[in-house]
Amino acid sequence: MFNTILIALVLAGQFWTYRALRSRLERTTLGRHGVAAVGLAVVFAVLLIVVWLDNTWMLGPLWDSPRPVSRLLSLGAGVWVVGATAATALVYGLAMIRKLARRLPGPPSSAAGSSRRAFLSQAATAAAVVTPFGAAAYGTLLVRQQFELRDVAFPVRDLPAGLADFRIALLSDIHFGPYLSRPELDRVVAMANETRPHLTLVTGDFITRDGDPLESCLERLALLRAETGVFGCLGNHEIYADCEDLAETRARALGIEILRHRARLLEYGGARLNLAGVDYQRQSLPYLRGAGRLIEPGAVNLLMSHNPDVFPVAAKLGYDLVVGGHTHGGQVTVEILEQTLNVSRFFTPFVAGLYRLGAAAIYVSRGIGTINLPLRLGARPEVTLLRLKRAG
Repeated sequence: MFNTILIALVLAGQFWTYRALRSRLERTTLGRHGVAAVGLAVVFAVLLIVVWLDNTWMLGPLWDSPRPVSRLLSLGAGVWVVGATAATALVYGLAMIRKLARRLPGPPSSAAGSSRRAFLSQAATAAAVVTPFGAAAYGTLLVRQQFELRDVAFPVRDLPAGLADFRIALLSDIHFGPYLSRPELDRVVAMANETRPHLTLVTGDFITRDGDPLESCLERLALLRAETGVFGCLGNHEIYADCEDLAETRARALGIEILRHRARLLEYGGARLNLAGVDYQRQSLPYLRGAGRLIEPGAVNLLMSHNPDVFPVAAKLGYDLVVGGHTHGGQVTVEILEQTLNVSRFFTPFVAGLYRLGAAAIYVSRGIGTINLPLRLGARPEVTLLRLKRAG
């Protein structure tokens, strides 16, 4: 439903933007002869086709290689579509406010007052048009690739001394494809390795859809290094791409163990860490069925689950720690009156960062890549270093 609403908004925004530009062009010589209108229609069609290719089926080799022209076209089309859609919504919102304001009773205005209001109205419209394009360009060309390294204390009650300051590198939501290039992914892998982790976890959504370069993504992730190994779980986009078995098999061949409703007991410093993993938990089914059997008594139990809304169930089952992603930190997050607003809050209260329930804790990664929209605002992509600490 969310994707349907998003597509409808994009198409409506493109239609209204096209109509507004065409009405202005019709006042020119080219516009009166229809040449500009045809050219404008072709430009809009090309931009929408590029975005459609990015978000439906993809030619993996096209995006797998660092071709500046193709990537610039892809990102440029994304900036245009996002900017035009948001600008249209703001302009029409201002128009509705003006109509309501005209109906309200008020004192008669002077000529100077009317002129001032007309100027402010035009300035507001100009800002409504320009600001979304600026924000889209900033979020796509800059924030999208500003990978942040977050160093977080991960609290564990009765943490064994051997696991004190145990380091876990966490990556999530890679979404390797048109909006995440191979050099960008290599930079993420290097950042994770530079933390010298004892354990590295990748919690799902390696790609976005069927046709994306899954094998190339896993080959780059195979460069991850950790003392006790590299493990992962699967996300919802592995289901959409129908590549769950392929991802598991290929990852294992490259040295990454995907835990699909399985657990691995790791030993470090004379202490035990039980690492469990589950596939993406569908909201239509009970969460974590049978996952209680994966718990190891006497060990620190850590669960990998792509979607973080399983946390209350995991805490009730007895897991000490949970890691996940899925939300992208909202991907586009706005703070208003000390309240954080984003789409993810409609689906889960666990959007980004550290949360605790009783003795259990979860860390939700903002992830690496993007979906649908090529931008991030207020939710920088992150590589996370989790340090196990005894809970106070």
